[in-house]
Amino acid sequence: MRSQAIRYLILPGWQGSPDDHWQSHWQRSLPNASRVEQADWDNPNRTAWVAALERAIDAERTPVILVAHSLGCVTVAHWATQSDPDVLRRVRGALLVAPADVERPGCPEPLTGFAPIPREPLPFPSLLVGSDNDHAASPVRVMDMARDWSAEAAILTGAGHINVKSGHHRWEQGFAYLYRLQARIEQQARRRA
Repeated sequence: MRSQAIRYLILPGWQGSPDDHWQSHWQRSLPNASRVEQADWDNPNRTAWVAALERAIDAERTPVILVAHSLGCVTVAHWATQSDPDVLRRVRGALLVAPADVERPGCPEPLTGFAPIPREPLPFPSLLVGSDNDHAASPVRVMDMARDWSAEAAILTGAGHINVKSGHHRWEQGFAYLYRLQARIEQQARRRA
């Protein structure tokens, strides 16, 4: 996949991704990468977050790969159920990392407006990466989301929430999952040709 022919959209989760978060590193490292900015990172509003994603994808005609973390993953799922079909077609795939289970007991109150989590398959290739010790989603729930979204799944050992707090500043190993997703996208495109 020629990098100049694709745009990477970074979707942080609740409270955003600070400068030392892997998503910020990836934004600086990947060609044609930009961030979906939200008006309020601390008090997320599902309607506003979904609308911001729709605007970001619609802003250019270039095909897009989404790179979402935590609440950003759930935002992608909500967006996919209601997007304009012309905008939806621009998304080639999504890397979904450490999804937030907004239906879990004890979920922080600011996130509960994103429940229920959509259960519809995503209409583009996706790869969901979770962890076996993530406070935001158990491995069982990650696998449930992957099945519902028709996403390939990977469960990392001891990776926590795959954020700065769990030691994932640059997360260079994560590029392997992005490349795996891109290979799947290319394979699917060849089958359709």
